[in-house]
Amino acid sequence: MTPGLFALLIGAGIAAGLAGSIGGLASLFSYPALLAAGLPATAANVTNTVSLAVGSLSTITSSRPDLVGQAGTARKLGLVCAVGGATGAGLLLLTPSDLFIRIVPFLVGGASVLLLIGRRRPDQLGQPAPLGAGAGQRRPGMTAAVLAVSVYGGYFGAAAGVLMLALLLAALPETLTRVNALKNVLLGLANVIAAVGFAVFGPVSWLAAVPLTIGLLLGSWFGPPVVRRLPTNLLRVGIAVAGIGLAVKLGLDAF
Repeated sequence: MTPGLFALLIGAGIAAGLAGSIGGLASLFSYPALLAAGLPATAANVTNTVSLAVGSLSTITSSRPDLVGQAGTARKLGLVCAVGGATGAGLLLLTPSDLFIRIVPFLVGGASVLLLIGRRRPDQLGQPAPLGAGAGQRRPGMTAAVLAVSVYGGYFGAAAGVLMLALLLAALPETLTRVNALKNVLLGLANVIAAVGFAVFGPVSWLAAVPLTIGLLLGSWFGPPVVRRLPTNLLRVGIAVAGIGLAVKLGLDAF
């Protein structure tokens, strides 16, 4: 690997870490960078997941202040995400990914539009819900939806964070900042479970994973503090617009 390519992957990792911890768009930077490094699509996918799994450890550590009072929700949905991540990884290793690649742009675009138009009530934008309220007020079907997103995250993963963020915002009486922190934990767990399977059975490019992971660790650490300082509506719109852009890019690649 050339020094220039090594630096490119570190830079892409930093951008991916920031984007992922802020709004779930890590793959907007990391996945294309791996393709640019010459990896086939499947190898880029599994390498990306392994790097994201390591980077999520930094994100979760930095998100701790926003996770206070959400332990119950994180435990219950975390088990669901672990099952989903393992299932998605198994599907990727056993089946062709053509179908999911064609569905991905519509999932990402739909979640981004939902995030863009789904304004929260004024009393929910700036004030956190009572401790534990999120765990007790989940809408019917939320667990199944979280499972579906985590399966998708283990299978392909691009913008799974946008899907999870839109779902949690719609279902939980929490602020965007706190929901984003919960999303980081849930998808981090799904990625870790999937990454274990990929590391053992998948075509991981460890040479590319090392610089990408270094960048992800750096970017993921600084992402959550940035979230706490940005206006909620500005952050929501920025995430949604970036997600729509990613959906267009993925659509052009798929079709």
